[in-house]
Parts: sequence; structure tokens; C-alpha cells
Amino acid sequence: MPWGVPPDLLATIQAEFAESWRTVLEQARSGTLQPPADRRFSSPAWKDDPTNLVAAHGYLIGARAMQQMVDAADISDFARKRLQFSVMQWTEAASPSNFLASNPDAMRAAIESGGQTLLRGMENLMHDMQQGRITQTDDSGFELGVNLATTPGDVVYQNRLIQLIHYHPIAKKIHERPLLLVPPCINKYYILDLQPENSFVRYALEQGLDVYLVSWRNPLAGDTDGIDQADWADYLNEGVLQAIDIARKASGQDQINALGFCVGGTLLASALALAHGRGKDPVAALTLLTSFLDFKNTGVLDVFVDEWHAQSRDRQFVAGGLMTARELGTTFSFLRPSELVWNYVASNYMQGRQPRAFDLLAWNADGTNLPGPFFTWYFRNTYLENNLKQPGKVQIDGVPIDLGSLAMPTYLYASRDDHIVPWQSAYASTNILRGSQRFVLGESGHIAGVINPPVKNRRGYWAYDTDHDCRSVPGDPNAWQDGATHHAGSWWPDWAGWMSEYSGKLVQAGRSGTKHYKPIEPAPGRYVKVRAV
Repeated sequence: MPWGVPPDLLATIQAEFAESWRTVLEQARSGTLQPPADRRFSSPAWKDDPTNLVAAHGYLIGARAMQQMVDAADISDFARKRLQFSVMQWTEAASPSNFLASNPDAMRAAIESGGQTLLRGMENLMHDMQQGRITQTDDSGFELGVNLATTPGDVVYQNRLIQLIHYHPIAKKIHERPLLLVPPCINKYYILDLQPENSFVRYALEQGLDVYLVSWRNPLAGDTDGIDQADWADYLNEGVLQAIDIARKASGQDQINALGFCVGGTLLASALALAHGRGKDPVAALTLLTSFLDFKNTGVLDVFVDEWHAQSRDRQFVAGGLMTARELGTTFSFLRPSELVWNYVASNYMQGRQPRAFDLLAWNADGTNLPGPFFTWYFRNTYLENNLKQPGKVQIDGVPIDLGSLAMPTYLYASRDDHIVPWQSAYASTNILRGSQRFVLGESGHIAGVINPPVKNRRGYWAYDTDHDCRSVPGDPNAWQDGATHHAGSWWPDWAGWMSEYSGKLVQAGRSGTKHYKPIEPAPGRYVKVRAV
């Protein structure tokens, strides 16, 4: 039995495999075989090449059978996930579209261009080998502060970990309680401020919010200030809590509002629990976007999580060092290899094409290094041991961390097709936090679901028509979805309406905080411009 597949299931899989092949060959002989419903084989060149068209169908039939055998194998769930991931990597790499001789698109382009596409493809390959990554977009036309991250503001504070940006008001009147944005430190902050038409920062300013934002430093191997030894506690104290204190003092408010995105949300919630343990309550209302608090189910990332991996990273970074953006970027690309790896192999290298300019992919290629001690603490205490959700299991500077101590109103957003933070795991935060909650489920994935401006009128979301305390909802997130209403368009206006309830009265817009913190330099600041090498 291959991989311990029960005989009856194996027989069913084999019979389906044989029947699928029989159908394909009959259609090929009769001239009625159509390209499969797979974008890799959808062009006219595949339809016009019977031999490779049959090969494409055969590849898909074989890949499906292999996945079925893994699904049916009598093995542990942990082993199954790893085997599923390995088989997925192998089958995606083995696609006929990835090889010149079996890709009629590439062959046709080479013939029609007199071989010029192959020469250009070789140039693209050599360029990517030198830069150490696959080119996914033409980023030559993008420049920070010129056509990305252009929302006007000032850096009003900086230390070894962060620059804090305070944005200039857009509305004539603004809410007196400011909003602090905490983006993920694994990426550059400008995913929240791409271009004016899809900038979350600009939208928040247009709603009359007084916006501050954390710009995380991108540490480099040559830095000599000890940043390569920074850990989770440093990121909470010198990063999130310091930014909160600056925003409070600059605005003259005892409490501010705060929003965390992805890892930024985990950092923000941890920092607020640390503040609570110290007897402080600096945030009135909290927003968490696609964030883990409970790491029980981390989706496809589970395949990388085990004690051996944790110990190897502990040894690697025992004296400091950097977890490089290149390694992190490669890992995330191979979570979706067909879309983020092999698609570009076929297009860039075999057909000599240049990827189109796309702001989101330009941001995706602009990765950030992480201090090794930060990464090892995060990996072990979240993905491996899920310690953060356990009250008191984690201590920072001797202070027990209890996420259940957070009782402020919270807006929780998740994306339905998120492969990095499964939406059911984001929903699990409703069982940890104690305050009133509004949970919203958006369409699309981890990034596209979040960056969904109203002007585009795309991708809808699910929510209850009125604010709802998620603590009274059944623990099954699918039961929540069954009772939620689907709404067309962006979730941003829903969030803005919720946020206005907790942002205080409207006051005349001004440049608050200038007497306490003088501008250091204009936004976007220097930290975000440092490129990982």
C-alpha cells in the first residue's frame, strides 16, 4: 500500500485515474479535446498542439491522483500536512508549462521571434540570479515618497527600532483621540499607504482621524548598534509601547486608539497586555487585521513548525544575527508556488517577458530583515508552543502576559481566502478578548482582502447588520458566518463608522504635538527606504 493507503480507497483512486485517462485519449482521437480549466494551459497554443495538450491533461490527472493518495493515507495529521505540502511542491514544479520543450506558448514565441525571446529570457534569468530573487513586477517606476507612500506627514520620533510618522490632517475637523497604526515588522509599512487611490492611511485621514504610524527599521548585517540582538520584549517596549506613549503625549490624550495588521496585531495585543500588567490602560479601542492571538491552527505554515526547526534557529541566533528578508520571502513564495514562482519562470525566462508594474508586488519584493532573537522567540512562543494565549505563560520583564485582560472594544477583521492567517484562527481571538467585539470577514486573501478601497467597489464582506458581541456567538466560526449578512463593496466604511464611535469629539484640525516632538524629516522617512541585501 503506497503510504499506507487502504486497499479499497487505492482501488477507487486507480479506477478514477484510468477512467480520466480513457476519456482524455478518446477525446484526443476524436479531435474534441479542449484545454483543461487551468490558467497554465488556457492559451490557443495549447489547443493547437495535440501532443502537449494531452500531456497537460495527463499531468493534472496524475497530480490529482497523488494528492488523493496522500489524503487517503493512514498516517498522522501532522505527517499528512507535510506530505501534502511536499507533493504539492513536486507536482507544481513538474508542470509541463515549466519546461521549454513541453510549453507550446514558449516554443511558438521563440520561433516567431527568431529566438529573441530565449535571449531575453536568459538575460532575465541572469539578472534574477544576481539579485537573488525572481522578479515579479517591474518596480523601476516606483519610488517611495514620489508615487508610493506619498501621504504627507512627518517623522516625529525615532529610536533604534522605529520611526514614528505623524500624518498631516486632510479633513477640516478631526477627532481628538488619535489612531496609531502598527504594521507588520516582517514587511515595510507602506502596504497601508501604497498610492492615493488605495491608501488606507489616506482613507483614515479623510474620515477625520488623527493618524500616527510605526515604520519599523530594516536591520542590516553591517549595523553596529546591537539591533541584531533585539528580541520580542524590545519590540514591545521600544517599538509599540514607545509609539503609544509618544502619540498620547503629542495629542494630550490619556488614551489613543490602535490598529495592528498581521504580526503587527500580535505585537500590539501583546504590548497592551504588558501595559495592563504594569497597571496601565493606554488604548481605548483596538483593531486587529488578519492577526493571530491563538496559533492553534496556522494553516499551511504548520509544515515548517517543529521542535527541531526551533532548536536549529535557537543555535543559529544564540549570539544574535539576522533572519534575512530573502529567506523569509522565498518561504512565503513557495506557499503558493504556481502563482508566485513557476508562473514567472514560464513567463520571464522561457518567453522573455517583462512583468507589468504593480504596486502591491513592488511592495512584496521590498522585504525586511528581522533580528534573529526576535524571530526565535516569536517562532517558539507562538507557532510552536502557542504560549501567548495561555494567561501568564509568557513573561516580559517579569510581568505575566494575559491577552484575556484586554477589555477594550475591538474590531476584528479576517480574509476568507487568507493562507497565512486562516480566518477561523483570526476568529478564535473572540474567545480570548473580553471587551465588546465586531467581527468582519472580507473576501479574497491576506493582502488583497485588507487593501480594498471603497473607490474600487470590489470584494465584499460578511458582518452582522448591527454591532454584535462575539462572546455570545457559537464557538464554531462557520456558525457565525451562517448568521452573518453579505455586504457588497469594501469593509473600510464599516470600520470607519465603528471607529468614529470611539474617537472622541471633532475639533479644528491642526498640527498637534509639534511643541512636544519637532519633525525630524518628512514622511516616509529614512527607515522605510533601507533595502534588504
